[in-house]
Amino acid sequence: MSVEILSLIVAILAIVFMLFTIKAKINPLSAGNDRMVQISGYIRNGAMTFLSREYKFIAIFVAIVAILLLIFFNVKIMICYIIGSTLSMLAGFIGMRVSTASNVRCANEAYEKGQDGALKVAFSGGSVMGMAVTGLGFIGIIITYMLYKDPTILMGYSLGASSVALFARVGGGIYTKAADLGADLVGKVEAGIPEDDPRNPAVIADNVGDNVGDVAGMGADLFESYVGAIISSMTLGIVYFAEAGLGFTLFLAALGIAASIVASLVFLSKSHPNPQKSLMNTLYISGAIVLVGSLILSNKYFGDFNAAFAVITGLVAGIAIGLLTEIYTSDHYRHVKYISKESSTGVATNIIAGLSTGMLSTVFPIIVIAIAIMVSFKLMGVFGIALAAVGMLSITGITVTVDAYGPITDNAGGIAEMSYLPENVRDITDGLDSIGNTTAAIGKGFAIGSAALTALSLFITYAESINLDAISILDSRVVAGMFIGAMLPFLFSALTMNSVGKAASQMIEEVRRQFKEDDQILAGNKEPDYENCIQISTTASLREMVIPGVLAILVPIAVGFILGPHALGGLLAGALVTGVMMAIFMSNAGGAWDNAKKYIESGVEGGKGSDAHKAAVVGDTVGDPFKDTSGPSLNILIKLMTIVSVVFAGLFI
Repeated sequence: MSVEILSLIVAILAIVFMLFTIKAKINPLSAGNDRMVQISGYIRNGAMTFLSREYKFIAIFVAIVAILLLIFFNVKIMICYIIGSTLSMLAGFIGMRVSTASNVRCANEAYEKGQDGALKVAFSGGSVMGMAVTGLGFIGIIITYMLYKDPTILMGYSLGASSVALFARVGGGIYTKAADLGADLVGKVEAGIPEDDPRNPAVIADNVGDNVGDVAGMGADLFESYVGAIISSMTLGIVYFAEAGLGFTLFLAALGIAASIVASLVFLSKSHPNPQKSLMNTLYISGAIVLVGSLILSNKYFGDFNAAFAVITGLVAGIAIGLLTEIYTSDHYRHVKYISKESSTGVATNIIAGLSTGMLSTVFPIIVIAIAIMVSFKLMGVFGIALAAVGMLSITGITVTVDAYGPITDNAGGIAEMSYLPENVRDITDGLDSIGNTTAAIGKGFAIGSAALTALSLFITYAESINLDAISILDSRVVAGMFIGAMLPFLFSALTMNSVGKAASQMIEEVRRQFKEDDQILAGNKEPDYENCIQISTTASLREMVIPGVLAILVPIAVGFILGPHALGGLLAGALVTGVMMAIFMSNAGGAWDNAKKYIESGVEGGKGSDAHKAAVVGDTVGDPFKDTSGPSLNILIKLMTIVSVVFAGLFI
């Protein structure tokens, strides 16, 4: 049996496991009382309304790009592009449907059975997203490769995934943070009502945002990284090692999917008195399986263990970056405690502490990435760097699972609050959500590290495609390209931050209007107009995501045509360096601000309602678009610009 057929069988197993989880672990569970079903319905309808409108826009964009690919290239690249776009959207759709069905069941399990029941529902919901991303992504790669037997054609598939990822991440990020800011600044700060209070008009939009940003957006992000790393490794593997390079890459990806399924089954078969330890164990179990399997595969295909060591380098680097991310964003460590302490002297000192923490957090992850690049290159050359990226992403199935688990528990807490369930239910969901912040930090670490290695391996693929041996920084065009590339992450971040600000302003005005015009809302005698807030977030996010998305595609093409392929290489190098730095800085600063606020709410520095808490809420508000909009979107920016350059490289020579 060929490696392609075996890989396809494993990818199909991921889809089978996903369907089994939906049918056996989620759907049979009760959704609770009528109030819970009603609140869940609001969230579900809002999420699907947003996704429907977003996908209509993306479909139009995909159609335009597909026509251009047909005109300038060939029908094969166009077909691959359409398949990549479609499968990415399908993965997001499945993940969104299941997460909005799991949240209410998680809340009800917490009410009826306690922590373990709620934990397993949230994990099951997250695993559906994880299996959808890896299963659909890998199936698309195998089928398109079996059709065309040319990995360079598959770059169109990666371009399709990247196109969807950018719009999904940016649009979802703008949506969720506009709603979050409106709910926090008016509800918590001005009106003094608790988080997820049903009197807050923006509360449903806020819960919808958790799904569109942290489930669909995050899933599209890692779908793109996953397929981009595998395709780049396939391409470089064939160039340098012929069939051995191809076979090793495909078997490694299949092994990662199998490892994620095994880790999930182990988790679901046990009870979990220590949820955080159990969730972390799924990462370690799947990682250990990949580690052992890669050693066997490396010996089989290459007669030594160098390829396995390159894979292990990426895997270890991903875990290390995740753990470093936790150190800078968890209240178990001094950095978050420092921000909390600084909050007691006002907003300014809170902001300064958060910014400095974010900047400081770039040091060790960058060193880890640099070491991973040098070690993997020493082991297997440029193919080793691609293998390190695949190694880091091999357990994407379980990484996405523990990341998507977080929004489900967060939503469950909101549903419990709005459905007036006993306080102990909210205590359970808040505890699980707090663990979700840690797993999300690790997921962000993997996303950032994999973005750096994937973009670098795609950059090497770009150089190979135009026979580029070296780029001279003594060439004025290359230097110009580097400066333009280094500037782009700052421009992109400015655009996305401003977009969040504009959308949030509309949301704030709407919440204030409802409170002012009808005092029965705050009195709890009348339900606010949730739908209007949902529409504001939806419309604003879809409008504001266009310019950043188009920018990422047009700039590399323009530089390639005007300044040439060497200058475009300089642009990609500049964007890669500053993009990774900015992504780490923004994601970690935002995470640290968020957890500093939660740490104060636990009772330190005066607790809820204190001056320190008010300062921390403002810091968290600034940090929200840092960590959930601009920071994660930068991962996609650097990869999308590189894949665009690879696909269009032939036109620049």
